[in-house]
Amino acid sequence: MTVQTLGVAMNGVTGRMGYRQHLSRSVLEIRDAGGVELPDGTRVVPEPVLVGRSPEKLRTIAERHGIERWTTDLDSVLSDDGVPLYFDAQITHAREPAARAAIAAGKHIYTEKPAAATLDEALELAELAEQAGVRNGVVQDKLFLPGLLKLRRLIDSGFFGKILSVRGEFGYWVFEGDWQPGQRPSWNYRSEDGGGIVLDMFPHWHYVLEHLFGAVHTVTARTATHIPRRWGESGEPYEATADDAAYGIFDIEGGIIAQINSSWSVRVDRDELVEFQVDGTEGSAVAGLRGCRIQHRTATPKAVWDPDVADPVDHRAGWAEVPDNREFPNGFRAQWENFLRHVAAGTPFPHDLLSGARGLQMAEAGLRSARTGERIVLDEVTNT
Repeated sequence: MTVQTLGVAMNGVTGRMGYRQHLSRSVLEIRDAGGVELPDGTRVVPEPVLVGRSPEKLRTIAERHGIERWTTDLDSVLSDDGVPLYFDAQITHAREPAARAAIAAGKHIYTEKPAAATLDEALELAELAEQAGVRNGVVQDKLFLPGLLKLRRLIDSGFFGKILSVRGEFGYWVFEGDWQPGQRPSWNYRSEDGGGIVLDMFPHWHYVLEHLFGAVHTVTARTATHIPRRWGESGEPYEATADDAAYGIFDIEGGIIAQINSSWSVRVDRDELVEFQVDGTEGSAVAGLRGCRIQHRTATPKAVWDPDVADPVDHRAGWAEVPDNREFPNGFRAQWENFLRHVAAGTPFPHDLLSGARGLQMAEAGLRSARTGERIVLDEVTNT
């Protein structure tokens, strides 16, 4: 069996998401498992090279995990022919210039979303990558979660009949930071730093809707900054300038209507932090991160509205759990494995920079709709 090593520059892995999901639970687990197998039987083993601004943090992570190389000099890594792949999990406003430099250096590029701060910049990145002939991808991890994989199985089987609507509920209470530390970084609440729940979550909702149900045609949204004053990492108060809640309606091809609420200012009364209810003529499903419950038309109870008496029907009891029927790996790891195969063997990978740009387009449309009150029609996004 042939084994080849693939150097991966990983920028931004000192942050929570970059470290926990991308480095420790994805790339290192793939490395320690002997890599991923390509169609010809070759195995590709990723070898991370850590990149960041803090030598102390980088050194600590490298020593903890037996990683040989780390650096604060991005240019030195981009000029190294032994490191053909660049990954970026930095703060949003730092991501685009670094990704641009990586493309100019001929690196294949994989990045957290959004790839850039604006649609124009994201489209330019996609165009530059195409011109440079480098393989590229954007993290779209939620498609690889067990709950949504089960939902995909139901859609492909025709379980729903004609799909009518999608209802999504996402969110949780993020502590303000005064009496208890907030569980999200303070920049998330400053628009000048690229914060806001629309920019953070609408790109997620776009790829979920696009890949599961169809192209998104229009966006109508309302945003709010429900908590205008928060406390930062140092304990100092600051004014929140970015939206912490968004309420969106999306028209999808085929006449499907999606409604998704997103909030960092809501207390959870759900089984999971995000749930999508899909209703069709033949059946319905509620999918979360891991679970998925279904009710077929033949098992649907007859509901009768009568506010004067207690409802005799236990509606939730009439739903059945979709079985796992397979093992589900970490969603980030699953997409990393697909992208490594794409880089090494050219296998298909639909989650490219252009796909990511369409997600940013929907976020910008949501912000514009919230600002103007208009229903925004999404133009087709393609490379020029």
